[in-house]
Amino acid sequence: MSKKHETPLLDELEKGPWPSFVKELKKAAAKKESANDLLGALEQCYKDNRTHWKHGGIVGVRGYGAGVIGRYSDIPEQFPGVAHFHTVRINQTSGFFYTSKALREVCDIWDKYGSGLTNFHGSTGDMILLGTNTESLEPLFAEYSSHGWDLGGSGSAMRTPSCCVGPGRCEWSNIDTLDITYDLTQEFQDEMHRPAFPYKFKIKTSGCAVDCIASIARADLSIIGTWKGDIKIDQAEVQSYAKKGMDINAEIVNMCPTKCMSYDGKELKIDNENCNRCMHCIAKMTKALRPSGERGATLLVGSKAPFVVGALLSWVIVPFMKLEPPYTELKEFIRKMWEWWDEHGKNRERIGELIERKGMRDFLEAVGLDPLPQMVKEPRRDPFYFWKPEELEK
Repeated sequence: MSKKHETPLLDELEKGPWPSFVKELKKAAAKKESANDLLGALEQCYKDNRTHWKHGGIVGVRGYGAGVIGRYSDIPEQFPGVAHFHTVRINQTSGFFYTSKALREVCDIWDKYGSGLTNFHGSTGDMILLGTNTESLEPLFAEYSSHGWDLGGSGSAMRTPSCCVGPGRCEWSNIDTLDITYDLTQEFQDEMHRPAFPYKFKIKTSGCAVDCIASIARADLSIIGTWKGDIKIDQAEVQSYAKKGMDINAEIVNMCPTKCMSYDGKELKIDNENCNRCMHCIAKMTKALRPSGERGATLLVGSKAPFVVGALLSWVIVPFMKLEPPYTELKEFIRKMWEWWDEHGKNRERIGELIERKGMRDFLEAVGLDPLPQMVKEPRRDPFYFWKPEELEK
């Protein structure tokens, strides 16, 4: 082990009441040369006020084009432990359920081949293993594979599908998020491991509109559980909430986005035909309110963080789809989307950006959907509507 690096600038980040990544880096640095040099390299970045990581290019394991993100230092002679510092993505379990044995297995293999630094989990969902060299990639992958683990997605591919805990821990889940995520992961192995898209494509599944996994803000395809029946009301429990101090009009009725609720101090009423199933009232009054009727999912498309254009929230494409194994309708819809995106998408253009550029009409025609009111994201910006000749003939 080389001499410990002096890190006066990073030391400042250990001060204060909040947890510090520097403190954790120093723990790893006491055991691993690469983690020690990472501290030194990061301190140098702070001193020079610029990054010392250069573009990694293409690096990976045999047969896979995704799952490993290349990282190289531009000052390897100064910090040889991070001359190579590749990031490895491991496909996480549905709902992030692990046994302690499984976690130890992942960490023991990583300690053997890498820096020991991890990130549970990345924004895509994968377990992130931070820092290994090129020579270690093949043996590392072979050992993980032999224990049943696989690489996740990266680059211009389908990213590793992820979901909330769903029926595993949550009574409000309207769909089996865990099974849907597992099934889609198995179905689209080629699209996940061998990048062939214009850019990344993320699928995230939430059991209800509370959307604990934030799919509506960061997934190209959001699958959000919903229901078709009325919200069942237990009026006795409503009164119990009121007696315990809840201001039902202020906290529930006035917060309803469609204004479909009323409360006169004795009885809570819901105009179910105007309810948009946002789950606010149910999440706040879990003992008093409950969904009923047929369960399924709303499909939304197009959210992303800023890149080519600004941040986008996804918008409704399919208001209700029944989701039962083997999810044939869902898979056919996904393939139609990808086919249109492959044909028209520019390099590094997400599908939401393509819809904004080409228009929702082109997209709906490509995937074979008729326009519905729920799809309207904003009013048209011009007064004109253009008809195709075949539409006029009809």
